[in-house]
Amino acid sequence: MRRTLVPWLFTPLVAGALACCAPTRIPAPAPALSAQAPAQVVARVRAVFDSAVAAGGYPGATLGVVLRDGSSFGMAAGWSDTVARQPMRPDHLLLSGSTGKTYVAAVALQLMAEGRLRLDDPISRWLGAEPWFARVDNGEAVTVRHLMTHTSGLVRYEFNPRFVEDLNREPGRTWTPEQRLAYLFDTPAPFRPGAGWEYSDTNYIVLGMIIERITGRPLNDEIRARVLRPLRLAGTVPSDRPRIAGLSQGYAGPRNPFGGRDAMVQNGALVINPQFEWAGGGYATTAHDLARWGKMMYEGRAYPLAWRDSAVQGVEAPGLGQGARYGLGVIIRPTPLGITWGHAGFMPGYLTEVRYWPDLGISVAVQVNSSSGRSPAPVVNAVAAAVAAIGREPDQLARRGAELIPMAGHRASCGGHGGAGGRTKLLRPSKDACPFTF
Repeated sequence: MRRTLVPWLFTPLVAGALACCAPTRIPAPAPALSAQAPAQVVARVRAVFDSAVAAGGYPGATLGVVLRDGSSFGMAAGWSDTVARQPMRPDHLLLSGSTGKTYVAAVALQLMAEGRLRLDDPISRWLGAEPWFARVDNGEAVTVRHLMTHTSGLVRYEFNPRFVEDLNREPGRTWTPEQRLAYLFDTPAPFRPGAGWEYSDTNYIVLGMIIERITGRPLNDEIRARVLRPLRLAGTVPSDRPRIAGLSQGYAGPRNPFGGRDAMVQNGALVINPQFEWAGGGYATTAHDLARWGKMMYEGRAYPLAWRDSAVQGVEAPGLGQGARYGLGVIIRPTPLGITWGHAGFMPGYLTEVRYWPDLGISVAVQVNSSSGRSPAPVVNAVAAAVAAIGREPDQLARRGAELIPMAGHRASCGGHGGAGGRTKLLRPSKDACPFTF
């Protein structure tokens, strides 16, 4: 899992060399989807993206880019299905894992702007009367802010050994929020609310429950009405069933603990019901849609800019990398091109990364159909560098690529997450899994 990667120095020369020497099994790329993006930008990004996919060894990948002026394009490379020999297309859907938390956070921030929810509301205001609430350690002290920033101390359910065992025994099961929470009942929290940080899908499961209590409607209906429909994100759908039209095959590796298979799609359906993820992620999307969402979300189209400014303050987030912080459903990271706001995502067979550069006004999303290898984060950074270098001297692109080399060693992280009192005891099902971005 910790193999050293070959540094990716993305210059036009290297891009051409890699393209000419790529294995013959790689299919011809599908035509790019473009919304009035300059041809020069699309061509430059195509060279960098194709090189990155070849160097990363991904079966297939999709890319979405939105420029400062709002023009955008999507493209694909490699295979959607390596056995059926189906090339990846820009309109293929991939499970996007925890990037779905951004939709949940957007709805919560809209409710705050409407005065119906407050960051410092205790969760007991909405859930305290539930018969199970007393079995949640420190539940009375947890606030909405703690949930959204992963500082609640609520441990994650999805890597609990009992949950994984139950999921594999009933792979098609449809889960209620309470059934998910039951895996942490009577479990001591690793720290008091606000006293540590540990990534946990449980936080967003509870947030989703609160949103449903406030609105009186299913969470996905609120996301559709408040986010997807008004922003015309037609390539984004809930992953709430095993059969998802247009979904690419995903490869989870031979030691996949979730379903026990490498190929996640069998006979047109996922081998496990992805519905278990729900508010912890819960969506399939195109990379083009995801990049458009990143641009619109962080430029005030999803909720007021004043709330955006609060969302990106963040707290220190051990386990997400040097200098990383976690805000209100957003990962804040330093990069050679400047600060980024975005999120990463993991589901068995799929990895996703979306980043927005506020200084550049560009948004980039990459999805790959393998969760057993390299993170797509370096691809995102390299594409952003190529876009930023358009119109500059060629050697500036080379220097920018060199600056990205330290980030090219990213793999799907499997490290524990720090909090007061050390790591929580969790199932580490396989080195091929990426717990923190589930």
